[in-house]
Amino acid sequence: MKRDPITLPADPSDEHDFDVTAEGLKRGLRARLIRKTRTDLGLSQSAFAARFHVPVGTLRDWEQARVTAPDFAIAYVRVISQHPELVAKAVA
Repeated sequence: MKRDPITLPADPSDEHDFDVTAEGLKRGLRARLIRKTRTDLGLSQSAFAARFHVPVGTLRDWEQARVTAPDFAIAYVRVISQHPELVAKAVA
């Protein structure tokens, strides 16, 4: 089985660190953006999910980087971060 190339090698002085692939890095950065947007708005996962019509299980998967959030979701979150009230009103 072909292995993905390592983008960020593990720190050899940290026994708990691990290699990161390009896909893993992308998934982690997207998770961070989503989580930061939500916490900057002061919303719990359930409140964010309800306000912006995102299934809470999907939001959890994205935030915990279990699943890579698709491009459309990242675009949506970026719009939410800039105009949360407008988006909430639009989806109400």
